Amino acid sequence: MEGERDVTYLPDRKRAPEKLGRVLVLGLGKSGRACVEYLLAQPEGRVSELCVAAGAGNDDARTWAQHVQARGARVVFDCEDVSRLGDAFDVCVASPGISQFSDFYQSAAHASAEVISEVEFAWRESAAGARWVAITGTNGKTTTTALTAHVLKECGLRASAVGNIGDTCIEAVAAGATDVFVAEVSSYQLASTVNFAPDVAVVLNITPDHLKWHRSHENYAAAKWKVLANLHTVPGAVAVLDATNDEVRAKVREIKALSREERGFDYVPVGTASGLRGDMRAACGAENAAFVGDDGCLHVALRGAEVCTGAVSDLQIKGAHNQGNALAAAAAAAALGVPAAGIARGLASFPPLEHRIEPCGVVGGVECYNDSKATNVDAVLAALAAFDPARPIILLGGRDKGTDLEPLVEACRVHARAVVCFGESEPRFTPAFKPLEACGIPVERAGGMASALDAALALAQAGDVVVLSPACASFDEFSCFEERGDVFKALVRERAERAAGAATSESAAFESAATSAAAE
Repeated sequence: MEGERDVTYLPDRKRAPEKLGRVLVLGLGKSGRACVEYLLAQPEGRVSELCVAAGAGNDDARTWAQHVQARGARVVFDCEDVSRLGDAFDVCVASPGISQFSDFYQSAAHASAEVISEVEFAWRESAAGARWVAITGTNGKTTTTALTAHVLKECGLRASAVGNIGDTCIEAVAAGATDVFVAEVSSYQLASTVNFAPDVAVVLNITPDHLKWHRSHENYAAAKWKVLANLHTVPGAVAVLDATNDEVRAKVREIKALSREERGFDYVPVGTASGLRGDMRAACGAENAAFVGDDGCLHVALRGAEVCTGAVSDLQIKGAHNQGNALAAAAAAAALGVPAAGIARGLASFPPLEHRIEPCGVVGGVECYNDSKATNVDAVLAALAAFDPARPIILLGGRDKGTDLEPLVEACRVHARAVVCFGESEPRFTPAFKPLEACGIPVERAGGMASALDAALALAQAGDVVVLSPACASFDEFSCFEERGDVFKALVRERAERAAGAATSESAAFESAATSAAAE
């Protein structure tokens, strides 16, 4: 391991060795390629050998491999056992798509002094004075990451949204144009962190997900909590924790039981078990808190000072879950010393992101929303509640994840006007939701997404809301949730144009008839 070697670190970086030695990059995804490009650009002698262990190669990958091999890298496709690549590696940077429990990853671990993620590598290579905000959680990461970066940039900081959004972390480090890295970090990336120590760590929520990669919920949660592992090493570090979530609230209780000296960082609970209007200072004596006040404002109390960071009514993003995201972003910005007025301006000017309760058109007076990113039940629960008191017609379907549907059925009973089930999951979803018809909530079935939209519009009246919030993966019809959302938006545009054309024709016919009648 690294601790057993005599390592000299570069003085102007976080924890970057002067000599990286033999480096292995595991996998050729986006982050793997970015790491290779960064390593090839290092001064002569810093990397003694660069090896890439890749899976099956397609034409694009092999063309790219030829390019980097001409510059000194070695790329091996169909590599299942890293030990055949030669002597031990000083460090391995693993792509997030490769499970730490896989034989491939384990072979790299046996052949390397350490295995780290691209996030860890980028943090080590970043400037000593750079600040990092790491944002994780099962749902809401992308919105909160983009929102936090937006707020910081609006306030004049050189901030970038990186990680699973925007550039990879190492690309942003290489570009040298960022002082505050706002990183969306997944459990995959956190699982292979060692020294990663952000200035602010945000944990939004933890609910069961990615069990195939992590093998158990316990492993998944443990990977998420690694974001706090090294906070005590950063002066002034702050953890922002969603206390409305049961699992995160349990961690808040655990942290609260420690003295400030024992934990080594401050923490800000967002809301309480009763919701976002709960103040954890009053609920259990926490020192800090973030909550929605009785005045309808987003309040952040940190280190003895409480500020209002804007009104809920000023937010462009819909739903209680986005109020929680805004509170988390506000608390993160406050932890970095951003003034309350600047935070309020940034929160108010942030528009909805693509595929996340995104307004995408009106068809005959029916508002349509694209929430294609809602690939699990928890995300759909948030979407359903976001339109209260309106009751949306919800489109559910795609590739079934096999999750328990009972909470979603109950949420549709409370919040939905109608349900349309479609795609591969339809044979399981439709029977599960059929009992809602006894409550006066229509449940329709459809083949694909286009016919599901048409079924929803047939049920809708002017003033209604139709939402694609599938609770499923997209891979039965589409390559990714982004493609699914883009196609849905195109379908809405087509139907809107058709409805507008029909209305124009009907109006013209009426005027013609009226003119004829007048002439008679």
